[in-house]
Amino acid sequence: MDFSLTPEQLEIKELAMKFAKNEMMPKAQEYDDKAELPRAILEQAWSLGLVNTCIPVEYGGSGFSAIDSMIITEALAYGCMGMNTAIMANDLALLPIVIGGSDEQKKRFLAPMTEKYKMAAFCLTEPGNGSDAAGIKTTIKEDGDDVVINGNKMWITNAGYADLFVLYGTTDPALKHKGITAVVIEKGTPGIEVGKKEDKMGHRCSDTRAITFNSVRVPKANVLGGLNKGWNIAMKTLDHSRPMVAASAVGGAQCAFDHSVKYAKERVQFNVPISQHQAIQFMIADMAMKIEASRLLVHKAAWLLDNHQPNTQLASYAKAFAADSCMQITTDAVQIYGGYGYSKEYPVEKIMRDAKLIQLYEGTSQIQRLVIAKEIFTR
Repeated sequence: MDFSLTPEQLEIKELAMKFAKNEMMPKAQEYDDKAELPRAILEQAWSLGLVNTCIPVEYGGSGFSAIDSMIITEALAYGCMGMNTAIMANDLALLPIVIGGSDEQKKRFLAPMTEKYKMAAFCLTEPGNGSDAAGIKTTIKEDGDDVVINGNKMWITNAGYADLFVLYGTTDPALKHKGITAVVIEKGTPGIEVGKKEDKMGHRCSDTRAITFNSVRVPKANVLGGLNKGWNIAMKTLDHSRPMVAASAVGGAQCAFDHSVKYAKERVQFNVPISQHQAIQFMIADMAMKIEASRLLVHKAAWLLDNHQPNTQLASYAKAFAADSCMQITTDAVQIYGGYGYSKEYPVEKIMRDAKLIQLYEGTSQIQRLVIAKEIFTR
């Protein structure tokens, strides 16, 4: 058992943290205020090889391991969880192609993502179906050599900028999960109607919209794994993406923690720095414990992936624990700052707003507990 990072991983971490601190953090509040996608910063991240971490070497990618991806994600989320969401969304959309695509599909859809900066969107959630993914209503119907897609998707990250959409629909709603099908749709395909940008509490610089698919016709060659084969692809995708989202929670929590420690050393009350008051010390100690435990869960879930072992239960452990811990840690950071923490002039209120979304997307904290219970009682 070895908890140390390799020299290569330490280099990756240093590169990502340097980028997070020098390029992301100084602009995080500005883009949050404007609710504007920081396209130039995202392109910089791509040029450094910090985007599309899931693409294998044979298709032009860097060949990062799952652990490598977690290291990068945690560092970028330290800089800004909202910007990191836009970056992670690419991996979320491309993972189904990596997992379920043919060699021809991988060459056609993955390779171009390594040649210039492009954005991708993962289209699963619908206005009436979020946690109940098997109940989605978007239809995928065969028509000769094509499939025709009709339906509505909601809360789609990168929707307004995506060059590629990976959509989940059903060939027959009555089949529930057995009818789920995954298909790749390219930007500019007739019938795609992108909605207005959502005005969100946090992650404001990431682009989130509804999308309507009106009789969108694509070749059957764009279906991943064949008709009615999408459910397993979706579940395997979540096994990869949930630890990544948990890593984002760790990065945000670590940032809030570091701000809190620094402030506690500087802020004087009752003639001493507040770091000398036990009430503050206990809050800081709890933060530190939760961050360390969250990071270990993230790394174990990723280690299982790298060693080709089932990780569904650990992925949900990591996602639920890290998300809930991040919410508590960032709330406590605002508490430590007191009234200043509630002001936009200080960094922790934004981190707290960003933290809430981690408990909601990629399966809520409650859904993670359902997954864990199912694994315990039925696997």
